[in-house]
Parts: sequence; C-alpha cells; structure tokens
Amino acid sequence: MKKVNWKILILSLVIVYTIAFIGSLFTSIDNSWYDSVKPSITPPSFVFPIVWNILFFLIALSLYIAWTSSKKKDRKKIIIVFGINLVLNALWSLFYFRMQNPVFAFVDLILIWLTIIAMIFVTYRIKKVSVYLLIPYLLWVSFAGILNWLSIK
Repeated sequence: MKKVNWKILILSLVIVYTIAFIGSLFTSIDNSWYDSVKPSITPPSFVFPIVWNILFFLIALSLYIAWTSSKKKDRKKIIIVFGINLVLNALWSLFYFRMQNPVFAFVDLILIWLTIIAMIFVTYRIKKVSVYLLIPYLLWVSFAGILNWLSIK
C-alpha cells in the first residue's frame, strides 16, 4: 500500500471545499420563489448539505488518488476536467438560486454531467478506484437534473 501524501490530500480537500464554499455563497434561498418551483419529489432541505459534503469529500479523494497515481503527462487532463467540473458546479448555484433561472441552471447541469463523464474517462486509465468514488456524484447530479428539469415553469 502506498504512503499517504498528506500535502496533496489536504490540497485536494482545500481546493474542492473552497469551490464548494464559493458555490454555497449563491444558495441563499428566496423561499417563496423556491417553494413555487420546487418539485414534489425534492428531498427535505436538510438532506442537501449532508449529501453534498459527502460528495465533495469523495470528489477530493478521487482527485487525490488520480493525481498521486498518475504520470506527469496525465496531470494536466486531471486539472482541466476536475477544475471545469468544480467551476460549473459552483455556477449552478448562481444560476439556480441567485439568478432564479432554472433553464440556465439546467444547461449548466448538463455540462456538469458531461464533465463528470470526462472525469471518469480520465481517471479510469489511471486508477479505477477514482472512478468508483465519482459514481455517487454522477448519480446525484442525474437526480438533481430531474429536479432541475421539473422546476422549469
């Protein structure tokens, strides 16, 4: 078993949770608007921060494992796909909650979904456990896509 590179692990966690924090700055909810568009299948509000914290942890672990298991030539791809995905993830909150535009958010969500697929392709050749850590993220974003689609009026 490989020794943990604490510096890279902590850096992965800091990067992912910093982007998550930035996205959370846009999630102040106008309850009257949100209640008017929220689909009936939406989980209770307390579920979202729990799920997202678990997912962000898994994303950071996937990033860490892919980075520490990769060859130097693959690292640029890792940075690009994870970076684009995380930026799109933060933008979704801006589009959906701050701008109250579920259509823009849905387009962004499709891009998030596609970048998760790209993350899976990039990490698959490096270390399969990185892929397994991304599967819950893909499933949750797929469910979020259904919720987002149903909220478009």
